[in-house]
Amino acid sequence: MLESIEDLRWTQSWLEYGNVMITRIQFIRFCLVCMAVSLPLRAADFELPLDRSGINRDDPKYLTSYAPVIKPAKEAVVAVHSASILRVYRQRGVDPREELLRRFFGLPQSNQGKVEELERRSPEGVGSGVCISPEGYILTNNHVITARDGDPADEILVELNDGRELSAQLVGRDPRSDLAVLKVDAVDLPFLPVADSDQLEVGDVVFAIGNPMGVGLTITQGIVSATGRDNLSILGESGFESFIQTDAPINPGNSGGALIDAYGRLVGINTAILSQSGGSIGIGFAIPSTFARSIAIALVRDGEVRRGLLGVNLEDLNLEYAEAFKVPEGAGVIIQSVFEGLPAALGGLRKGDVVVAINGLAVKNVSELRLQIAARPPGDSVRVRIRRAGEALDLDIVLADPNNPYGTGFLSGELLDGLEVALVDDVLRKRFGLEREIEGLVVVGVADNSRFADTFPLGAVLLEINGVSPESVDHARALLESRTTSRVYILNQGRVRYFAIRP
Repeated sequence: MLESIEDLRWTQSWLEYGNVMITRIQFIRFCLVCMAVSLPLRAADFELPLDRSGINRDDPKYLTSYAPVIKPAKEAVVAVHSASILRVYRQRGVDPREELLRRFFGLPQSNQGKVEELERRSPEGVGSGVCISPEGYILTNNHVITARDGDPADEILVELNDGRELSAQLVGRDPRSDLAVLKVDAVDLPFLPVADSDQLEVGDVVFAIGNPMGVGLTITQGIVSATGRDNLSILGESGFESFIQTDAPINPGNSGGALIDAYGRLVGINTAILSQSGGSIGIGFAIPSTFARSIAIALVRDGEVRRGLLGVNLEDLNLEYAEAFKVPEGAGVIIQSVFEGLPAALGGLRKGDVVVAINGLAVKNVSELRLQIAARPPGDSVRVRIRRAGEALDLDIVLADPNNPYGTGFLSGELLDGLEVALVDDVLRKRFGLEREIEGLVVVGVADNSRFADTFPLGAVLLEINGVSPESVDHARALLESRTTSRVYILNQGRVRYFAIRP
């Protein structure tokens, strides 16, 4: 019997020991979880230096505390408040006593009262911004300062880190990149140096600084989770996307704030999050500083962003295509088609060429190429490295203006001797009785002594030249000059005919 009691006591002691160990394990897990959780408006000479020095990833200086980096950096981040002014009209009523007397004595009806105009201030949102120069230029997101109707907010207020509130003026904005530049009347403001975001690597430490939920200046830490995130449709089909992805918590109100590296330099503008709840789940996106810098310079200098045009249709290069087109780099974009008369064709690019670099920077996909071209204004020359039949070639291409892609003779001019043409528009459609779907160049003037007078009478429309629809006068000239004898497809008095033309 005693032996059985001893066995029972032994079993109980082991059970008690097991319970203690389970409790300790649960406590350790709890501690680990807690530890994890704790973790002048425009200036033509405006310049924005780019710090191209690399990141010393072996530097142990800031492994225990990032306070020396954060303290000066946070001084350059501001809160941005925007509001719209709504004008409301109301009719002031008549005094009730006056109305009683009017009825009693049978007086005629008086005026209904004066109409008065009232202004109501409607808050649009709260965001963040980054001082990029001591003269008071502030970089932020376009959506931070945009009203619900799509127009810029009527009032923009900037709250500095030292507590000052300053009225800001809009220098310029670019919805396609979701960037805007503000200007405040202040000097010697703390500002963030702009780093070369192209040097970022996945795993680099970054900090997000901003005004989330309007609570005040807040700093969160994370790493670069990915680079070159595109095709997210955050900025729409026409937007330019190549985001830095980070797990540094970003919440509503952080938009327009700074993403900085471990040296306190600006590497991105916090722009968006991916979340089902509306709060941060560790998937945030920032516009790279190198791209944002080019937009900021354009907005300060010109008040707008003018983007160059290449004139090609592109497709991403996959491994199968890379082998077929003999591209050792294994990355690039394939030119599917080249538009006649535009920079790509004029510079020597052809269908089937594989673009592997722009100005020495490797091109991995279509989004990267679009971003590099969009960062340069019309008239800029870019060096395009291509692979053609396995051979590497460098071509210098001068970018065109998208608003006038074919040059100065875009709308009207002399096409042939004594023959004036113009691009079809609504006015010319009405003048010559053309259907709305008709596109091309219409003859608006013919000299009596022109040898083309019989072929191209007044009101005739040039629909095609050598199988290509002319999109401007210069484009039509280039098409005619490309061959000794050109085949012209025209519409005249409802009849379509072909003619062979020797310019």
